[in-house]
Amino acid sequence: MTVSTQGMKVHWGSRSLRASVELLSSMRFSISLLTVICIASVIGTVLKQQEPLGNYVNQFGPFWAQVFSLVSLNTVYSAWWFLLILAFLVTSTSLCIARNAPKILADLNHLKENVREQSLKAFGHRAEGALSEAPEAAARRIGQTLVQSGWKVKLQHRPSSGGWMVAAKKGAANKLGYIAAHSAIVLVCVGGLLDGDMVVRAQMWLGGKSTYTGGGLIADVPAQHRLSDRNPTFRGNLLVAEGTQSGTAILNQPGGVLLQELPFAIELKKFIVEYYSTGMPKLFASDIIIHDRETGEKIPARVEVNHPARHKGIEIYQSSFDDGGSSVTLKAIPLAPTAKAFEIQGTIGGASSLTNGADKLTLEYTGLRVINVENFASASTLGAGSGVDVRKVDLHQAIDTRLGAANKTVTRKDLRNIGPSVSYKLRDAAGQAREFNNYMLPVKMDDGTDSPAVYLLGVRETPADPFQYLRIPVDAEGSMDTFLRLRAALADPVQRELAVKRYASQAIGADRPELAQQLTASASRALALFAGAGPDGAPSGNAKTPAGLQAISDFMEANVPEAERNRAGEVLIRILNGVLFELTQMTRAKNGLKPLAQDDKTQGFMSQMVLSLSDAHHYPAPMAFVLKDFTQVQASVFQVARAPGRNIVYLGCAFLILGVFAMLYVRERRVWVWLAPGGGNSGHSDNSGHSGEGSGLAHSVPESGTSSLATMALSTNRKTMDGDKEFEMLKMKLLQAPL
Repeated sequence: MTVSTQGMKVHWGSRSLRASVELLSSMRFSISLLTVICIASVIGTVLKQQEPLGNYVNQFGPFWAQVFSLVSLNTVYSAWWFLLILAFLVTSTSLCIARNAPKILADLNHLKENVREQSLKAFGHRAEGALSEAPEAAARRIGQTLVQSGWKVKLQHRPSSGGWMVAAKKGAANKLGYIAAHSAIVLVCVGGLLDGDMVVRAQMWLGGKSTYTGGGLIADVPAQHRLSDRNPTFRGNLLVAEGTQSGTAILNQPGGVLLQELPFAIELKKFIVEYYSTGMPKLFASDIIIHDRETGEKIPARVEVNHPARHKGIEIYQSSFDDGGSSVTLKAIPLAPTAKAFEIQGTIGGASSLTNGADKLTLEYTGLRVINVENFASASTLGAGSGVDVRKVDLHQAIDTRLGAANKTVTRKDLRNIGPSVSYKLRDAAGQAREFNNYMLPVKMDDGTDSPAVYLLGVRETPADPFQYLRIPVDAEGSMDTFLRLRAALADPVQRELAVKRYASQAIGADRPELAQQLTASASRALALFAGAGPDGAPSGNAKTPAGLQAISDFMEANVPEAERNRAGEVLIRILNGVLFELTQMTRAKNGLKPLAQDDKTQGFMSQMVLSLSDAHHYPAPMAFVLKDFTQVQASVFQVARAPGRNIVYLGCAFLILGVFAMLYVRERRVWVWLAPGGGNSGHSDNSGHSGEGSGLAHSVPESGTSSLATMALSTNRKTMDGDKEFEMLKMKLLQAPL
């Protein structure tokens, strides 16, 4: 029996209805639907699902982001067309099973003993032989032998010819594999429909529920945006901070959210996280107490990744962790002439209002990270250098880095925890915001030079951009005060002029006043350009006004011939460094600090200071906020799910394994042996005209009544070498050949 790929043919209804039923129940239609679902699943795997629209715009552009939203490619598994295809696939596959299963089940017990003896000669595996037994005795012996080998056997006596037909079958589970595999598709799809958004969508369409798009407290959300705790299936997220409890999950939906009431509340006693040396978390664990709302029982539990807790049919998974409202104290670092230093306290997730003259700013506290592990491998440790120079080639090291343990890599790592960091946004009155990320402690970059440790102040325009960092060097007192004092002095024309005179007097003696005057003019011009000063000598305050090293570069390109720029640039930078050093010494003396020693360490400090002052002009905010103190409060993000289709999917997976195993590794075989009386059938008494396996079995015909002529044939659903071997073995056992 072969499985038909045609659809179910009905003899009632209109012609269009009959054609629709036949198409829907055909195997070709089911395979087409399954192909579409596989393609959609690939898209859902490659494209991140349920991301904010802005993320798709940043990554793919506004056109494709709109296309993704229009056809719901950003929410494939809950899209209406995906659920509709699943429903059609369930219906089509069920009709295929209903059409073919009765035939398969009926064929299990059908051994086809009525096959004509002449038909056996058409099989590829066939043999003939003469037996010294009567047909009945030979039939019973052959049948018993097959039964002992696990075959299902049936004997048939044909009085018209006096012969016996032995029909046997083995491997009937191959056809059952078809039913199991197709039933698995139905079960998995049904489980997916039950655990998907179909039930939630039905409540929205039929129960008057709608998504919530506003903000505020969960307790203030109206009832039409809430689902009952008797909801049969859902999957949502629940954020619980340490020392608090919550019993309302959030279900993300296209265009908003729904609130899912739980029959219990989860209280987070303590959140535990452990890290690898790379800074990646290796353990999430939450010690929780489940408060049952019906009985008032308090059930302690522990939730870890891949080890959920379960209560009243709802699974509680450890999804991730977040900040639970840590309190932070930030110190404002003035980077503009009009800005003032101050301290402000806030809570992660909250916001504070700031005033910058006529400008109104909103400070939004977005994140606190206590641990930041970064790779500080320098060029020397990474093996940088020319591999062409044979003096630099270490063959032993080259082989050792590529062979041995699996954890060996060519790239070495220097991982260090550089301490806490705070991230925040500054939003202007128009609603535009920039994101900042500043580290609390100074960082030693270890770039192979004697450069000082620096404070890292990061900024980016959009979430899709990487952070760009302003590096402020740490002074001898372990702070960034020298940088701040020098930046303030650089904005004061009077102090700049004093620094220029001090530099000129030390560089050139009093006996050469003309040269001192020229040097003073050049130094004043260089320092004014570097400070971004306007015509009156004061800083313009406009970010578009050239300043820093860029202003000096623009000045030289406009006023110095190209052939003389390198030499003039070196002279101008040397003058600038000298004047800035004198200005630094003046600010330190004014604040009662020891002057900087003139050594290599100070030279590295001043080199970084020049770069920092140059970059600070491009910093897009009048101040930077650095972390001064914090009190961390952690929170767990749980995923709570009621999934009645889970067991159905597990059953479908078991059916799929059994079905695929049966279809691939179980071969259906049938054996027929026709036993005719020794002289009673001329069609079997002459072997000279046969070929194949029976061509070599020519025997003398024993006396009729005590002997028989045997014709044997074997069929299998797949031609394999195992089938050939099995036929040879059966021929030896059943026909006792060679005689």
